[in-house]
Amino acid sequence: MTKQSINRATYDQVMLPIYSPAEFIPVKGMGSRVWDQQGKSYIDFAGGIAVLALGHSHPALNQALKEQSEQLWHVSNIFTNEPALRLAQKLIDNTFAERVFFANSGAEANEAAFKLARHYAITRHSPYKTKIIAFHHAFHGRTLFTVSVGGQPKYADGFGPKPADIVHVPFNDLDAVKAVMDDHTCAVVLEPVQGEGGVTAATPEFMRGLRELCDKHQALLVLDEVQTGMGRTGKLFAYMNYDVTPDIITTAKALGSGFPLSAMLTTHEIASAMGVGTHGTTYGGNPLACAVGNVAFDLINTPEVLEGVEKRYQWIVDELTVINQTYNVFSQIRGQGLLIGAQLAPQYEGKAKILLGLAAKHGLMMLNAGADVMRFTPSLIITQEELQEGMVALKAAIAEFVKE
Repeated sequence: MTKQSINRATYDQVMLPIYSPAEFIPVKGMGSRVWDQQGKSYIDFAGGIAVLALGHSHPALNQALKEQSEQLWHVSNIFTNEPALRLAQKLIDNTFAERVFFANSGAEANEAAFKLARHYAITRHSPYKTKIIAFHHAFHGRTLFTVSVGGQPKYADGFGPKPADIVHVPFNDLDAVKAVMDDHTCAVVLEPVQGEGGVTAATPEFMRGLRELCDKHQALLVLDEVQTGMGRTGKLFAYMNYDVTPDIITTAKALGSGFPLSAMLTTHEIASAMGVGTHGTTYGGNPLACAVGNVAFDLINTPEVLEGVEKRYQWIVDELTVINQTYNVFSQIRGQGLLIGAQLAPQYEGKAKILLGLAAKHGLMMLNAGADVMRFTPSLIITQEELQEGMVALKAAIAEFVKE
């Protein structure tokens, strides 16, 4: 197969049919701009689903990967390595955490977090303390355990028996949690801002109430910060927007800024429930990934970048408000930082993917969050020029969308 013969039709011939990718194939990216096979350029408001916090082909990340690739690629967890230890120390120094576990994806980090929460409860409290409380519309990954904790049956049904003792209740409903919370509960698991569930943020009252309930019932508060972590909401981690300290957090996506890397963070006391061989992963803590992660962490964890997130949030919201004054296509704009959801007005419900296709036609890469919400997760350092160009494309797409 020659390079020239590889196109969108090739996907249908060779790939498992579990995605429905866009018709164009990106081949190059720089900053918040991407080019396809035909040389057409696009502004990227998707950011690899909140992964590309520093945009495409950031020179410092490229250099880190190049330098590490000439030293040490992989050693397995029979040994440790310097990049992993450096990154773990940075995460500990800048969060509540005292111990770190590295993996390759958000699902793996969440799998480790859920296993740890149950193992800690079983070994420290009772063999019957296994209940996990999670929330409708949540998303935590695609392993059988994580997809079962996630609150979306469309992703979890059809694969046989699911892990037991998982209860789902409405998000931001503290009374619903109280109704199912008891001393058999080992953990309450949530995203500070639900991503796939429509970009809905936990209220401060809800988060504080969960912390109090977990303390009362000796349960762990587990925050899935796969999407909200590493500066996405304007803080290094979203829990820092709340006056609440979790017991376990997970992070991925922007941690490697495009290189597969994730982490689970917890305290020494909780981590001590685990021992050698209790859990593991082949590639977790890989020197290549952690070398990139170290540089990404140093670049993101700066006042310039974190404070710039709020500035960019305001740019986007202001532009969306102006567009909406003309077309009335959105009923609500919500989210935190550069995780923004624009809810389609009732007359356009179920049509988010149509608008995505039109956006691509006009040179804009975007995301949806369910059938009714447009999701904005651009680079944390996207320029105002790139944002404005993207908004021009979005306005053109919306003008066509409302006529259909």
